Amino acid sequence: MADSHVLNGTPVVGGKAYGPAVWPGERPVYDPSTAPTVASDEREVETKRFTDAAATVAGRLRERASHASGAAAEVLSATAGLAEDRGWIGAASGLIAKGTAAPAAAVAATEQFATMFTKLGGLMAERVTDLNDVRDRVVAELVGVAEPGVPEPDVPSVLLADDLAPADTAGLDPTKITALVTRLGGPTSHTAIIARQLGIPCVVAVGGLASIAPGTVVLVDGTAGTVEVDPDPKKAQAGVEESRRVAAAAAAWKGPGRTSDGKPVGILANVADGASARTASGFPVEGVGLFRTELAFLDRTDAPTVAEQTKLYREVIDAFGDQKVVIRTLDAGSDKPLKFVAQPDEANPALGVRGNRIANAHPEIRAAQLDAIAAAAKESGASPWVMAPMIATAAEAREFAGEVRARGLVAGIMVEVPAVAILAPQVMAEVDFVSIGTNDLTQYTMAADRMSSDLASLTDPWQPAVLALIANVARAGRAAGKPVGVCGEAAADPLLACVLVGLGVTSLSAAPAAAAAVGAKLGRVTSDQCKLASDTILGLADAASARAAAAAAFGSN
Repeated sequence: MADSHVLNGTPVVGGKAYGPAVWPGERPVYDPSTAPTVASDEREVETKRFTDAAATVAGRLRERASHASGAAAEVLSATAGLAEDRGWIGAASGLIAKGTAAPAAAVAATEQFATMFTKLGGLMAERVTDLNDVRDRVVAELVGVAEPGVPEPDVPSVLLADDLAPADTAGLDPTKITALVTRLGGPTSHTAIIARQLGIPCVVAVGGLASIAPGTVVLVDGTAGTVEVDPDPKKAQAGVEESRRVAAAAAAWKGPGRTSDGKPVGILANVADGASARTASGFPVEGVGLFRTELAFLDRTDAPTVAEQTKLYREVIDAFGDQKVVIRTLDAGSDKPLKFVAQPDEANPALGVRGNRIANAHPEIRAAQLDAIAAAAKESGASPWVMAPMIATAAEAREFAGEVRARGLVAGIMVEVPAVAILAPQVMAEVDFVSIGTNDLTQYTMAADRMSSDLASLTDPWQPAVLALIANVARAGRAAGKPVGVCGEAAADPLLACVLVGLGVTSLSAAPAAAAAVGAKLGRVTSDQCKLASDTILGLADAASARAAAAAAFGSN
């Protein structure tokens, strides 16, 4: 068609979707400059009005979290915590005490914290979208208008947005919202993670997206990373039908994971609690490759007891019987602060005291968690694997492995820090297995904030430098005879999964909805094809060339 044109972005979830564009509903319009000064004798009441509104918003978010699972539940709970953040509440309350109206105080306090988060960069910067969402919901509550959010279209539609907050994406109906496209965000943003969980095409960091008016028909190609505006209807429908055919064939895949010539590859699930584990067990996965344990710790004013943790861990272990379950110890700090641990403000939280580093000052937190995992293992008769996040040296790996093995458990670490990937043989000698977290490994390797839309091309896991580090870890694992898994979002990409297996990765763990597509793709290629393609890609200079080479080697569907 004459008006047809294509916008390019970063591909996140493959597949094609075709339909009218919809944009999120308007955020509340509020001009703080028009707000009257609150009389001194009304300020206490105004402060209570603000704190009540914030509590109401937090309650709604937690209610939505209770009906969600996996990543959706985790990000909704974290956003609810922002609505009750003591620093944010305190800043707004302080302004109200000086006469600022509650809605204006919410806006001003948010600007203050958003500026601080942006300057900090890294994982803290990604909270700005979430904080702005909380602000808008609180302001809407205060001024008496409808809470902002995503519309529910009458026909299957493509959702476009500058960015999407967790509260928007977590409740989407994939039969009505068939694809997600954002102007901002990166391949590991909340939008991307939840799109994978929903199993719908997703493209992020799309320039020129604002030019697409609501109702405009678009074709989204989540594999190529394109958005075609006003495409030829017949060609678009044909492309979607072919994409559905491929998806249907993949959905019929039941496992186990292996290449067409019989090389086994573990296809595992990422989970966050018992509910998400039970849901994941209904997918064709062979166990859990990443159990994120943060949900038990976030938004609590005191540490969960050993008994409370044991119950949580048992729920996940019991959901998978005698299958493999890999538990990651607490990955808090940075964007996931603990309310019951006093942590100083850090200039760069993404490079600060997070993950296993919290045990340096608070060894009792990790000890209690390991005791609870050991108790859950004893009660269930299972033998879960346990790994620590943010390990940077062989000495740290040795110390953690000693604590784990002392409790009769299998010890491993996350490979997220490039130093560990570079010195993989030394680190591998200290543990029983490793799992590569590609989200953080990519961010640290490329020195690029993974939430920056301007840097989305750098935070692409197809970057050859990242793949070279993965290859080094896999080589060390093969030499030591120890498993090397990938549990980052890269494991959800069927094409990249083939490359990872060619590099020597032995298991892949991602959102359960991605399992069938990954397993089906691996079942159509040989291990030699994977090895040949990975060798070729390691010699390339950029992510786009790497992705194109894989598509040529394995086919784009």
